[in-house]
Amino acid sequence: MANIAEGFSRNTDKEFRQFLFVAKGSASELQSHLYIALDQHYLEQAQFDQIRAELEHLSKMLSNLIKYLAQPPKPKQTG
Repeated sequence: MANIAEGFSRNTDKEFRQFLFVAKGSASELQSHLYIALDQHYLEQAQFDQIRAELEHLSKMLSNLIKYLAQPPKPKQTG
């Protein structure tokens, strides 16, 4: 969340996208820690499955926002 907030305060979509990529990477790191937590029996399988699904959803949302910001701006319509 902090990466997204910091990127949002930047002046360009390009800079914002870079921070979104960092946030997406952080979500992947968290997913790897999630597997370790499961292996060490800190989590039940159901908890793991729920959190993993939420992380996948978050990652897809970040990817979609990155793609959206990478699109060239549409020309303004007059009239």
